[in-house]
Amino acid sequence: MILTVSRRALMRYIAAPAFAAMLAIPALAQSADPIRIGFGMALTGPLAANGRSSLVAMKVWEEDVNAKGGLLSRPVKLVYYDDQSNPSIVPGIYTKLIDVDKVDFVISGYATNMIAPAMPVVMQKNKLFISLFGTAVNQEFNYPKYFSMLPTGPTPKPAFTAGFFEVAMQQNPKPQAIALAAADAEFGRNVCDGARENAKKAGLKIVYDRNYPPNTTDFAPIIRAMQATNPDLVVICSYPLDSVGMVRAINEIGFKPKMVGGAMVGLQATAIKLQLGPLLNGIVNYETWIPAKTIQYPGVMELIAKYQARAQAEGADLLGYYMPPWAYAYMQVLEQAIREAKTLDENKLADYIRSATFKTVVGDIKFGPQGEWTESRMLEVQYQNIKSNDISEFKDMSKQPILAPAALKSGDVIYPYEKAKQ
Repeated sequence: MILTVSRRALMRYIAAPAFAAMLAIPALAQSADPIRIGFGMALTGPLAANGRSSLVAMKVWEEDVNAKGGLLSRPVKLVYYDDQSNPSIVPGIYTKLIDVDKVDFVISGYATNMIAPAMPVVMQKNKLFISLFGTAVNQEFNYPKYFSMLPTGPTPKPAFTAGFFEVAMQQNPKPQAIALAAADAEFGRNVCDGARENAKKAGLKIVYDRNYPPNTTDFAPIIRAMQATNPDLVVICSYPLDSVGMVRAINEIGFKPKMVGGAMVGLQATAIKLQLGPLLNGIVNYETWIPAKTIQYPGVMELIAKYQARAQAEGADLLGYYMPPWAYAYMQVLEQAIREAKTLDENKLADYIRSATFKTVVGDIKFGPQGEWTESRMLEVQYQNIKSNDISEFKDMSKQPILAPAALKSGDVIYPYEKAKQ
């Protein structure tokens, strides 16, 4: 366990004579005990790139709310620990937050694999729980106080790859066969279940369908095995390190299905984009938000500007297009619920969240059964014409056009994959 950065900083400020002048919080809020919001977050380990960028956005939210006088005339304070991208230590973190730190609220850290192990603790303690990028976590638990900040909508498993299949099945001639590969972990299994469902609906023949161990480092055998089945389409359901390994292996082996990608987590992170550069060309993959004009919702570009101003110093994603809008938005859900319901009672807040529409930097949100969004807003993009590993490549949205949904489309697919590689 580590002491929170925010707590250390606060102790230094308290010791300084100019403390009162340094905090732009109205006197009424300063005099009250803070509303403490606790969570684990991946600050080290393979999920840290997304965890660190999420935390920066959450700190921006904390500062924004306190600058406006806090909530219910009380400041807000984030209390957090590094979950090290390790699911096994998550239950201990949430037990400590609730029983020892006695936080007012708990929220999730980043990613399905970190959210699922927190659920039994949260449920036992009967706490409200808003999660950040958890795929179908509550399908197993059916917990009424769970709400998901992820734009997959009411059917999260197939939603991750729905856009991939939508684009693929518009091609002429239509693809016939598909290969599926997934990490043998909560996220990979969930999303691959959805890909199977989508493949069946599309009438595709599944010629390869395997899970691989999460600690896999050599992906060449997996790519060669898929190549041997001669699929038209390849869907990969992977976490960040796996995604990098898969993209490299596809390029090194020269595997050229007609379309490849689907549910590869990590390709959205700037550091990984800079690492892979032109190797990304042709990959068709999910996205959740990019700064395309069609989805620049009120407040989001102001958030991105604040985030980018501090990202390098915080060791976080330099662009912040992937996680920060969502991390800020899930805090906005809690903020709006407290402001409008005018209470900290978690049962009343859960009732409010189930019935309200939320105004956030990622647009209007309404929650449905099991705490998922009432409608999907997932994007499908393709990496095109990337010439170098320079960051300017990934600020140019013409090189990452939205292919689906049709209402948000900003470019056309380059098909087949081999053509995009040229």
